[in-house]
Order: sequence, then structure tokens, then C-alpha cells
Amino acid sequence: MAASPRVVIIGAGIVGANLADELTVRGWSDVTVLDQGPLPLTGGSTSHAPGLVFQTNSSKAMTEFARYTVEKFSALEVDGAPCFNPVGGMEVATTPARWEDLKRKHGWATSWGIGGTLVDSAECLRRYPLLDPEQVLGALYVPTDGLAKASRAVVALARRAEARGARFIGSTKVTGVQQAGGRVTGVETDSGVFAADIVVSCAGFWGREIGAMVGMEVPLLPLAHQYAKTGQLAELVGRNTEESEASLPILRHQDQDLYYREHNDRLGIGTYAHRPMPVATAELDSAGPEVSDAAMPSMLPFTEEDFAPSWEHSKLLLPALRQAKVEEGFNGVFSFTPDGHSLVGESAEVRGFWVAEAIWVTHSAGIAKAVAEQLVHGRSETDLHDIDVNRFEDVQLSREYVDETSQQNFTEIYDVLHPLQPKLSPRDLRVTPFHARQRELGAVFLEASGWERPHWFEANAPLVKELPHDWLPPARDGWAGRFHSPIAAAEAWRTRNAVALYDMTPLKRLEVSGPGALAFLQRLTSNQLDKSVGSVTYTLVLDEAGGVRSDVTVARLEPDVFQVGVNGNLDHDYFHKQLPEDGGVRVRDITGGTCCLGVWGPAARDLVQPLSREDFSHQGLKYFRARRARIAGVPVTAMRLSYVGELGWEIYTSADNGQRLWDVLWAAGRDLGVIAAGRAAFNSLRLEKGYRLWGTDMTTEHDPYEAGVGFAVRPAKGDFVGREALDGRSEETAARRLRCLTIDDGHTVVLGKEPVFVDGQAAGYVTSAAYGYTLSRPIAYAWLPAAAGVGTAVEIEYFGRRVAATVAAESLFDPGMERIRR
Repeated sequence: MAASPRVVIIGAGIVGANLADELTVRGWSDVTVLDQGPLPLTGGSTSHAPGLVFQTNSSKAMTEFARYTVEKFSALEVDGAPCFNPVGGMEVATTPARWEDLKRKHGWATSWGIGGTLVDSAECLRRYPLLDPEQVLGALYVPTDGLAKASRAVVALARRAEARGARFIGSTKVTGVQQAGGRVTGVETDSGVFAADIVVSCAGFWGREIGAMVGMEVPLLPLAHQYAKTGQLAELVGRNTEESEASLPILRHQDQDLYYREHNDRLGIGTYAHRPMPVATAELDSAGPEVSDAAMPSMLPFTEEDFAPSWEHSKLLLPALRQAKVEEGFNGVFSFTPDGHSLVGESAEVRGFWVAEAIWVTHSAGIAKAVAEQLVHGRSETDLHDIDVNRFEDVQLSREYVDETSQQNFTEIYDVLHPLQPKLSPRDLRVTPFHARQRELGAVFLEASGWERPHWFEANAPLVKELPHDWLPPARDGWAGRFHSPIAAAEAWRTRNAVALYDMTPLKRLEVSGPGALAFLQRLTSNQLDKSVGSVTYTLVLDEAGGVRSDVTVARLEPDVFQVGVNGNLDHDYFHKQLPEDGGVRVRDITGGTCCLGVWGPAARDLVQPLSREDFSHQGLKYFRARRARIAGVPVTAMRLSYVGELGWEIYTSADNGQRLWDVLWAAGRDLGVIAAGRAAFNSLRLEKGYRLWGTDMTTEHDPYEAGVGFAVRPAKGDFVGREALDGRSEETAARRLRCLTIDDGHTVVLGKEPVFVDGQAAGYVTSAAYGYTLSRPIAYAWLPAAAGVGTAVEIEYFGRRVAATVAAESLFDPGMERIRR
């Protein structure tokens, strides 16, 4: 058996202790856990965490992590004292908007396999007698939610890990991380150097400082969060014991940014309703080594004026508090991030340095398990793209961006947010060369990865009156109607019947070059890339288990130069880490210096051909071929691709030529009815064609045959990552499939993540959805058992009601591909 690598974990809180436990149970025994605080109460966030575990989350992964935490902690004890109290969880609604949101959240719970029910105000009062039933419309109740005793769990986990060989060392401050040849070699402390092959920072809100020791920007911000305890409440006297602490469900009053839990005969109250309070960690070091339940570096003095409004709202919801007082409180320090998700993964530049930060007690065991799986086995069973630390673009790593957006996430943590909800600030961080023209056309911009992306154009509003009757979209409900305009129907119509310009610039582009470029890409992708110059290939990037890590488009522009359209920075990070050491391959992000227009529609050739000396005919530039050309003198690379199912090209040029390219196409297209079109129309058209969106429709949890992209796998080409794992698999052997659904009523547009029922049983969930304007009916894609074939009747639970749908054959639009290959 190979020797266990030397692992040093920085931070002995709930994450570090869980990780040590998960690594040692998998056979890695050379594990050292360091903490600057004393053991077991180190003084970090774990030491004062209130321990509420609400499992349901919009993210499937985060829900799975929370469920694992519940399962693991339920089996833990310390000297007979339990580490989890399954009192259940209630999230109450005091406004109609919140009640609708809880219906949506109940759908998430059902989709992700969490048992929960929506209960009325009478049932709320029965389960939580302290409530004023006049204030409450209803609640989402999850019986398996509960209270984690975090500090006790740390003791239990440390004991188990130590029994398998791990060491826990407290009162040891990390002062540096040693590295050589781009790899970590050890951890420097005030007690000496600890040699290491792998270092994992589980330092919580100190994580930014630990990351800086290897030159890594860890995008988190420490913020203070208020927690208070009342005096004794007569209504709670005799209900609980010192050991159990609580018997009422944990309670959220999200309409006022509040949560509650019992402390025997007192009530604990946490609030996010106050102003964001950033914390400078350098100022916390002066707190000294003394740590107790009432005093630790992560517990700052209580600011009563910030808590006052929350106390008044609490008394309205819980009348028993009207005769009580707040007896103690503190401002506890926690970590927040730009998008509200955790930070997990290996440094892009220093191999062996990992982070597992911004992780709350709720998800601690599940994420620690996933990190241990990555370290020991090379992959996590649960897809981690939502929390991978390398998901951010450079612009999102600046201190100013991190600080502003993390504070915004603190403020919005309990807000009712739409899936398309854009940031209000910061904006205009990344704009394409077409931005000025788009603004002139009244573009309505949403934001992703810092990019401003048009979703529709107000200049196209007059076209809505010209729509044929069959193209008129139905009215939408309040949720589906947000961040939507019927102008999207007009843009889809004009794309299908004339020609439209789509700004595809935010699609990340990599240049892979060098004498080893072909072999490099052949090894990392599933399709055959050894083709002539000018070939364009849709292919998959798989992991070792055959899961879909990404899907990419590879254009061979020269024998040793490839342009690769990828899904984001995670692909760039993966390609970078896979580079051979001989220097024969270079990977360069060219997105910022280039731009792209999708020119699509039946009149696309009529627009482009008169502007170029090159042959843009079907024979001159065939489907999935690329060519360098000039359009009205602008040097371009044209790729015959279409993600909307129409004739056309992705046309690339350098950023300095972008506006000129737009202008010449716009001027030449006036007589052809050219329009600018946005992402709303694009999403509708791509679903009509059945094109998958990685990260939404498929992830590493799905293999190509399940996801319906097995055509991009060519085992005969030779060895590639994931090939061996796919041996023996096919569409016929798949137990589940990504299926196309059409909504029977013809008008209900769902949002995504809703549960799908087959024969009355929850059997899957929706991934993508849109109204299919060409088809005059809503479309959804969903993961379902393979037995749910074409024609199967299903139901989608949408805000508490069942919507009938039918499994349909793909693709819904132009299945013979005649239009795209004209």
C-alpha cells in the first residue's frame, strides 16, 4: 500500500475536524491539524456557531451536503451527549410573497429528496406555540432539520481522527506556507515547520490571510453577525434539559431577516437585518490566547442599536418576548463571498495548496467529504462547480469587488430572489465592443461573471405588434414574468424568419497552441480532433469516472493552434493544471482581446456574402468548419456554428475591430430586417433545438449517454480521460436520461429545479425551461428515469400546483437539420 501523503490542515474548527475525519476514514493517516487557538474551543466561528441546520437550498449540491451533515452528526456523540438534535425546522411566511417563495422552496426540497410539508397557520401554532398565528400565513416544515452542537462535534470528530493516526495541535500560529517548484512543501509556524505534500486551509474568516501566503486571492470577507439571548421565558420553563437544550423546531422569520432557537428556557435570536459590519482580522489577533464560551476572538461586542429593530419584530412574531429582555449578545464573525457560496478547491498556481473556506456548520460534513474524495480519489461524487474556488474571473477577485458583493450577499441572504436577479452594483465591469451600440438600441442588460449581457432590446418593441398570431406569447404569472419581456418573442421570430445579431463575446475562449497541442486536447476530450485545419468539433471534457466536466467547441485554425470555446474559468483552470511539464503546450485566455457576433437566420448568407470576397456558400464553408476571412475589410474568423438552429456563423474578430464589424453588418442588414437579439430569445431557441447547457442540464454527476450527448464520444480514437469508465455504457444501459418535456396547457413557463412526478411519485427535476416561441408552447428539460420514454405523461410541481407535461422526442425544431445546413 502506498504511503499516506503528508497532509496539514490549517484550522481545527468544524471544517478542519470533519476533513481530518473524512481523510483518515479513507486510509490517509499522516494528517496534522493546526490551529492558532487552544483546543478544542479554538475561538473561530465554530466556537460560537448557533448550529441551525436547515437543509433545503436552491443548490442540489448544498442540499446534499447539509443532508450528509445531518446523517453524520446524528451518529456522533461525546461521552453519551449527542451532537445533533433533530427538532425539525420551520420557515414561516408573514407576507404573500414569502408564502409563494416557500412553495418554490418546497419544490426544491422535493427535487433534492428532502421530506418537507407546507403547513397552515394553525399547524404552525401547534408545532411552535410561541408564535402569534395572526402574523403567520403558513410555513415550510422539514422534520429532519435540527440543531448541530458544533463544538461537541469537533471533539467527537477529533477523537475519531486521532484514533486513526491524525494529530491535532493547538496554540500554534501559522506564519507561512513553504513551496518549491510550484508545489507546497510545508507549513511554517511559531513552533517550527511541518512538512507537507498537501496543505488545506480551513481557516474560516482567516482564510484570506492564509491564501495570501501562497499568493492566492481567496475571495471572502469576514463580517459580523448579531446573536442575542433573552432572559428566562416562562413559556419555556420545564420544556428542555441542559443536555437537549431545545425541543421546539428551529425557526426562520426571513421576512425580517431573523432566526430563532431555544437555549433551554431562553431563546436565541440571530439577525441579518443590521448594516453589514466588515471585520479586519488583523485587529482580532489582539484578543489574545484566552478563549471561553463568553469570550473569543470571533465574538465582538454587541451593538444594541443595531439589534433594536429586530427585537421589535421578534416581539410581534413571538408575543412571549414582550415581557422579556435581551440579557446577552455578541457580534459573531463569519465568512461571506461574492456569490454567497463556499470556496473549495486547489490553487491555480501552487499545486497541493487547497482551500475549504466560507463553509457553515450546515454544510461542513458534506463539503469535507467532497474534499476528501477529491484528494484521495481524484473526484467528488457530488458536482462542485458551484463552490469551486476557481470559478471567479479576475475582475471578481479584486478586494473592492469582493468586499462590496459579499456585503450585498449578507444583506440579501434571506431575500426572495428571482433566478435571473441581477446585481445592482457593481456593474459595467466588463462590456463588449458592441456595448455602445446595444445601449443605443435600448438593451436591457443582466449580468454574469462581470459581463453585461443583453436579454432583449427595447428597440424591437414595435415588432411585437407585427407578430403572427401563432407567435404571440401567452401572459405569464408573476414569477415567470419577472425579468421577461414579450419582445423576446419578436426577437425569436425575426431570427427564425430573417437575421439577427447575437453578442456571444462573454463565451470564454482559450487558445491552445504548440507542438503538443493536438495530443494535449486529444487526451482531455472525448471526440476526434485529429482533423484538417478549418475543422470545428463539439466535444466533451470528462472526468476519470466518465462524468461530464464540461462541453467545449474546438476549432483547428492552424496545425498547432486551436481555439477552444469553454464554459468558464473552471475549464481554463483545468487545462492549465493539465499542461505537460515539457512546455510544448501553451494555454492562453484570449476572451478579453477578442469578440464574437452570432449572425443567424435564413437571411444570414444574404447579409454576409456581399461583404466578403471569401466563399460563404454551403459548399464554400460547410457546417462545423472555420475560415479566416474579411468582412467589409474587417479581419475575422468565421465558424459555421449555430446554437439557435439557423443558418449562420459565429464571427470572431479582435476587440479593436468589434464595433466596426457591428456597424458594417448593421448597415448592410437594414433591407434584410436585421435586428439585435438577446439572451432571452437565445435560450428559447436553443431549447427548441435541444442544445444542453453545461452546469445546468449536465454536470460531472452525469455521463454523456445519460445526458444525450453520447454522439460526442469516440472511443475508437484512442485513450482519453474518462474513456475506460465509459466502457460498456450506452444510451440503452442508462438508468436515467435528460428528457425534453412540453407543457400540456400551452402557457405555464416553469423556472427550473422543480420536481417532476411520474405515476404520482417524485422521480426527477427540471433543469432548463423556456417558452418555445416557434412551437407555441413551453418547454422544459428534466432528469427522469430512463423508463419515462417519449409520450410518457408527467407532472411538474410549480409553486404548489401540479402542471401536466409530456415527454417529447428531440429535437422539437428542425430535427433533420435542414435549416442549419442550407
